[in-house]
Amino acid sequence: MTEDEAVDDELLTIGAFAARARLSAKALRLYDRLGLLAPAHVDEASGYRYYRAGQTERARLVALLRQLDMPLARIAEVVEAPDGATAADRLAAYWADVEARVAGQRTLAEYLRGRLSGRSSEMYENFVVETVDVPEQVVISEARHVLAGELPAWIGASLGRLEAAARECGGVTAAPFVVYHAEVSMESDGPAESCVPVADEAAARAWAEKHGRTWETKVGVRPAQRFAYTRITKAQVAHPQILAAFEAVEEWIAREGLEQAGPCREVYFADWEAAGAQDPVCDVAFPVR
Repeated sequence: MTEDEAVDDELLTIGAFAARARLSAKALRLYDRLGLLAPAHVDEASGYRYYRAGQTERARLVALLRQLDMPLARIAEVVEAPDGATAADRLAAYWADVEARVAGQRTLAEYLRGRLSGRSSEMYENFVVETVDVPEQVVISEARHVLAGELPAWIGASLGRLEAAARECGGVTAAPFVVYHAEVSMESDGPAESCVPVADEAAARAWAEKHGRTWETKVGVRPAQRFAYTRITKAQVAHPQILAAFEAVEEWIAREGLEQAGPCREVYFADWEAAGAQDPVCDVAFPVR
């Protein structure tokens, strides 16, 4: 054993180790309780904790990661990484998630400042609202209770399933859409309903009878309706920008003396993957009468 290895193998009391790691004994007890840094030895009689000098770097790393508000499970992934490069990659992935969340919160704060300061009308002026008459449609649909954070992934997956199913139902006849039967937010889970218009009602009902139970797919006939809508870009679909679009349409409906005649929807008429941030991809729409 070399001299350095002997030093690393040296057992230290919790007080001595805390001083070397520049942490408190209280913090070390917490890390032990959380499973992030266990003592090298615990005396059965006294219950005293002893640490090896070689655990110092891990103790300091845990403390620094906690300063990033990293969840315990993510800290464990970093400190248990097989090598430094993997640990660095895991930290980078966590921080990318943090920056994405903060960017979303920053945008939400800007949106709320506009509302609170009475500048909502200025935001609404950025949206052009029109009406369109939509004919009767046969649709296959999939409904789910879903929170806002889960919504984008579910929309993509559910519309993908329905568009694939539409091939057995005479094909897709119009743009897919998502109906919100109740509010979807971080606290409210809808439900939301993904819908794809198809050509052949009989084939659709036969498909649903055979396969629909897997995803609780249904077939229905939606009556002809008039919709008030505004067209938005891919960038504006992100939360909370899309909230301003919904509110702009609602404000226009009230100003025009119309009534909402059902739940609101998002109509996805473009190739999402191919679209750029400023390309129109979605209509935010309300049925009116």
